[in-house]
Amino acid sequence: MNNKNINKLIEHALAIEARDAKEAGALGYMGRALVQATMPHRNIEGNEFIRKNGLFTLTMLAPSHVGLPYGSIPRLLMAWITTEAVKTGHQELILGKSLSDFMRQLGLVPTGGRWGSITRLREQMIRIFSSSISCTYSDESRASGVNMQVAEDYSLWWEPKKPEQAALWESTITLNRRFFDEITSSPIPIDIDALKALKKSPMALDIYCWLTYRMSYLKKKTGIPWQALAAQFGSNYANDAQGIRNFKKHFIEQLKKVNCVYPDANVECDSSYLTLKPSKTHISSIIVKA
Repeated sequence: MNNKNINKLIEHALAIEARDAKEAGALGYMGRALVQATMPHRNIEGNEFIRKNGLFTLTMLAPSHVGLPYGSIPRLLMAWITTEAVKTGHQELILGKSLSDFMRQLGLVPTGGRWGSITRLREQMIRIFSSSISCTYSDESRASGVNMQVAEDYSLWWEPKKPEQAALWESTITLNRRFFDEITSSPIPIDIDALKALKKSPMALDIYCWLTYRMSYLKKKTGIPWQALAAQFGSNYANDAQGIRNFKKHFIEQLKKVNCVYPDANVECDSSYLTLKPSKTHISSIIVKA
């Protein structure tokens, strides 16, 4: 991480520390399932993705011709979706008439072309809205789970070549009832401005949401093996000694970015464990139940 990026993150951190998220209108939420286990960081082959966190398993499925969501944009989208669902209490969410206005809510700058942010956002929206999610908890004697489509239907009426222009109709998404219930029953409070500051790194986004959640209820020092963290976060690393070492190196690099916007997170890294110590949660006004 170069000095320019560090300085930008420190500037964000100082601005975040200067106000309370709720008072500043930056209080957001993320669904608990997507904090306990994460979406793909990069494009992967196939239409099934599995992540494990202890007894919890998250499985994402997508139509093969559409593909699975990946990267930072789906995480920003899921935070927006969860926040709007919690705040409005409605399954149908209004994305708005203007593409550029919606992108600003996500902290994205509209850019055109094949690899521009407009094209990538539209692709990732369709991938998320077409996906289904399965969450299971199981051990040797018990098992429970829930299977959910993300969306019942969606309509995107924006004109990509004219992002500032309002469409004739508002773009909308109607969430599947089970998915709506899942993300609104026990949402994880987060700071939307912190997400925007970390938007270039999907792993940094995941670490921030996870640490904010864990620190909200952590009562004693807890060591987590790197192998367990790799199963939860490391979607592109081999499950062997070298793969775990590579994951650990990348995780620590992204953790440094998170510490810039969440300096109160008290963590230590050694050869075997990431150790969490009781810390002030990043959303101080709200305590999350474990």
